[in-house]
Order: sequence, then structure tokens, then C-alpha cells
Amino acid sequence: MTENSASVEVKDLKMYFPVRRGLLRRKVADVKAIDGVSFTINPGETLGLVGESGCGKTTVGRCLIRIYKPTSGEIVFKGTDISSTPEPKLRQIRRNMAMVFQDPYSSLDPRMSSGSTVGEPLIIHKLTNSKQEYSDRVDELFTITGLSPDMKDRYPHEFSGGQRQRLSIARALAGDPSLVICDEPISALDVSMQAQILNLLQDLQERNSKMSYLFISHDLLAVQYISDRVAVMYLGRIVETAPSVELYANTLHPYSQALLSAQPLPDPVIEESRQRIILKGDIPTPLNPPPGCAFHTRCPIATKECSESAPTLRDVGNNHLVACHRV
Repeated sequence: MTENSASVEVKDLKMYFPVRRGLLRRKVADVKAIDGVSFTINPGETLGLVGESGCGKTTVGRCLIRIYKPTSGEIVFKGTDISSTPEPKLRQIRRNMAMVFQDPYSSLDPRMSSGSTVGEPLIIHKLTNSKQEYSDRVDELFTITGLSPDMKDRYPHEFSGGQRQRLSIARALAGDPSLVICDEPISALDVSMQAQILNLLQDLQERNSKMSYLFISHDLLAVQYISDRVAVMYLGRIVETAPSVELYANTLHPYSQALLSAQPLPDPVIEESRQRIILKGDIPTPLNPPPGCAFHTRCPIATKECSESAPTLRDVGNNHLVACHRV
């Protein structure tokens, strides 16, 4: 790996879940949760991944950390393809990867004290050599995530929602990872706590300039605030990706435009005057996606070509990639 090479490179990633029926549980179809996704995340970069519920965002994150074994494709992490790495060899790799889950209420073991929860990765990966070193490191993780080390003996039910998410972040940082996958980390929190968690994630990245984030969310304003680049997903595929400033200022794909128009804005004057794009029809099922462009059944500018061939991501300038025949 060179200094400027990608931290993560995903190539044509696919994740199909089999549908089984009958007494013999024979496979009759596949749910195509991810259907050919490619992207890179550079060291110290935050890539935002947005899209409607069910588009495959969370599945991408879980494939990256190998909770799911991908059906096909490559996940190159620090120069090693981990898409098919056997489980026994994943432990050392997972030290450099971590995940912050959506629900801080269910992602923590209610039977473990907060200190044990944060310190567990230190024990698993053998990162400390003495009890004192272990205790000092746990105290440090509590402090940098805005928690008091005096809380180490408390259990998850004794924390607020925001404190639990800080606890989850402290646990994720224990192994000093180079990639942190944040799966809807603020969706279960109130607005003021959301801002605190976003600022905390940015502060932690400033402390460690090589740490990268994959920030998965449906909150477009949060993604705009924290991300360097943004990728938009629809029905298991990425339809547009660009630097954050470029994407929000010059949205090109019809689906991305509709998605942004649905995001509420805090300014009531702008909110009342802007034009909404209302998509007709229902989202197709990933069990049987439409041929050609997956969005053509709802697209207001679709042509016959859109239903016959699937567009590929192409660069239209300024590192802005779009998968659309009409752009």
C-alpha cells in the first residue's frame, strides 16, 4: 500500500439472499440486496451512502466488515481481498475495522458493564499487557468520547440514548481502526444529540487523520455535513457519486434529485418556495428487479433505451459519476 492508495476498494460487489420454499427448502429465487456496487474510500475520508429504506445500504456495510459473506465481487482492504477470507483469518483484519450500529439500545450487552463493553476488543485482540494498561486505555476511550471514566461500572440501561451511542463509538475505537462503518448512527437520537454525535465523529477523525468512515444514513443533511463524498443507492446499485459539495450543488440523476427534494429544510421560506419532485409508482422488489435501468419504472424522463440496457457509472467531470442514459 502506498501512502495515497485507497483504504477500501469495492469492486462489483453482489449480495444475494436465497429464497427457499417447500418441505425440502429448495431455492426458488434470490433477493438481490446488492447488485454490482463499486466504490473506494481513501484514508481519512468520509463516504456518505444514502438512499431509501431497503436499497441495500446496511447490507453494504455488513459485507464490508464481513458480517455477511458476499455472493461475488471484491472487497480490497489495505491491499488484501477480504471478500472470501476464511473466518479464522478475519480476526486480525477486523481489528482494523469497526462498526457503529443504528440502535444503541440493542447493540450493547445489557449484562456487561460499560467498562467491560469498551474494553472487550482490547482483550480479544490482546492490545494491552497489564491490568493497569487496560484500565488506562478504557479510561482514555471514555474521555475522548465525552464520557466520564467514573461511569465504567454502570450498565447500558443506566445511560441515555446519546450516552449509549458514545459508548458504542468508544467500543469501536478500542482497536484503533482505520475504517469505521457508521450504520444510521444518529437515527435513534433526538436532534440536539444528533449534532453532538456528528461533531464527535468529526473530532475523532481530526485526532486520527488516517481513519476513514463509511457513513450510512437516510438523513441527507447529516450526510452533507459530515461527508467528503456521497454515493446514492437505488435498489442495490449506486446511481450517482460525487464530492459532497458538487453533489448537493449540481444533482444530476433523476432519483437523486427526487431524494433531495424530499428532504425537509430548516428555512421555512426556502422550504415553501422550492419545487418537490413526486415519483409515481412503487419501488420494484429486489426479488425481481426490472430490466435495464432499475429506476426506469418511476423515472419521469425515461426512454425505451432505459428499459433495455442498464447504464454504467461514467464521469461527467469534477469526479462526478452518474449512471443515467439521459445525463
